[in-house]
Amino acid sequence: VQLQASGGGLVQAGHSLRLSCVGPDTNVGWSLAWFRQAPGKERDFVAAVSWSGRTTFYADSVKGRFTVSRDNANNTMYLQMNNLKVEDTAVYYCAAVPSYSETYYYKSAREYDVWGQGTQVTVSS
Repeated sequence: VQLQASGGGLVQAGHSLRLSCVGPDTNVGWSLAWFRQAPGKERDFVAAVSWSGRTTFYADSVKGRFTVSRDNANNTMYLQMNNLKVEDTAVYYCAAVPSYSETYYYKSAREYDVWGQGTQVTVSS
C-alpha cells in the first residue's frame, strides 16, 4: 500500500493551492487524512475524509478555508486550500488507516498506518 502526495508550491498569502494524494490501490475501506508539519513542530492533523467520501473533518485552524474530498474511482484524495496564510507553511502529508466509520475520525498521526512522502507548501506574506 502506497500513497503519493503532490501539488505543493510557493504562493502568496490569500491565494490557493490544491494538493493531491494518489492511493492506496484499494481505497475502499480506508479513511484518508492530511497532516502538516512545520519545522521544529509536531505533525498536526489538518483534515480527514471517510472511506465513502460523505463525511469530512477539519482542524479548527483550517475550517472554512480548506476542503478535503476524494474520488474513489481514481484512487485520489484532494485538499483544496483557499485564502492561504503564512502560518499554513509546512510539509503536508497524506495518510491512510483502515476504517468504515462515518462518525469517528483518527486525529493522531500515531493512529495512521500508511503515509505519503510529503509535499512542501510555502506561503509568503
